[in-house]
Amino acid sequence: MTSLAGLDDAQRALVARWFGEVEVVADASWGLTSTRVLRLARPDGPDVALKAAGPRDHHLAREIAAHEQWLAPLAPAGRWPRLLHADRERRLLATVWLDGRLVEGDRAERTPDTYRQAGRLLAELHGLGSRVDGDWESAEDARALAWLDGPHRIAGDVVARLRAVLRSHEHPPVRVVPTHGDFQPRNWVVDDRTVRVIDLGRAQWRPARTDLARLARQQLAAPGALRDAFVEGYGAPWPDGSAWRRVLLREAIGTAAWAHLVGDTEFEAQGHRMIAAALADAGR
Repeated sequence: MTSLAGLDDAQRALVARWFGEVEVVADASWGLTSTRVLRLARPDGPDVALKAAGPRDHHLAREIAAHEQWLAPLAPAGRWPRLLHADRERRLLATVWLDGRLVEGDRAERTPDTYRQAGRLLAELHGLGSRVDGDWESAEDARALAWLDGPHRIAGDVVARLRAVLRSHEHPPVRVVPTHGDFQPRNWVVDDRTVRVIDLGRAQWRPARTDLARLARQQLAAPGALRDAFVEGYGAPWPDGSAWRRVLLREAIGTAAWAHLVGDTEFEAQGHRMIAAALADAGR
């Protein structure tokens, strides 16, 4: 077995039991967290996407749950990852590697058909089930306040304005669906003009509109051909209204605080821009 640097002995042993001899073709790890993402070649099957998490990781369990509970009906088409093996105790997840270039930074990021396909794929995920959650709104505000209570570089006067907006929020029951949690071009790949979705480490039951929050402050920030194509593919209007503004505010706070925590200065700056836009939307 080619060296699996970054995995502990128990993880290496489990990979050997699952696949036998493998070769590390590429290291696709993000580098900001302890999670390793490796592309493995094996002699008797398609390449493997292996995720190996550290002891403090809490995302891998979400991703395993998404595979076990949601993704099986979508995987055969080859547009979503297909589960091969998972072990919560050893913090390992193995799926079939999805071929393609990252859409982020590629010419496909500026192509309407990319967003039309992404909209269709997201509609597939959101259509896998739904239920009503009476506590989601209040829990999300509590989470946003916890981010503000922790380490960050948000200015004091801005924090005060954010707290005031959070205190003004209503907390009605909401309908939640299976969501990706980080649905944007850095988690899409494209191969021969076919878009596929990767990395469900933030998968969770949430309102469907939450999966549009990151696109709304980046590639689809303004009306135009890209947003129109996404809406066409998704099959529902672009969100608006007070519930949408609540989503954008919380997303902005979490982005700025989390990025500061892991030392991603570029993403942190984006979070601060998102905060400014969310406060402007709220009239603060």
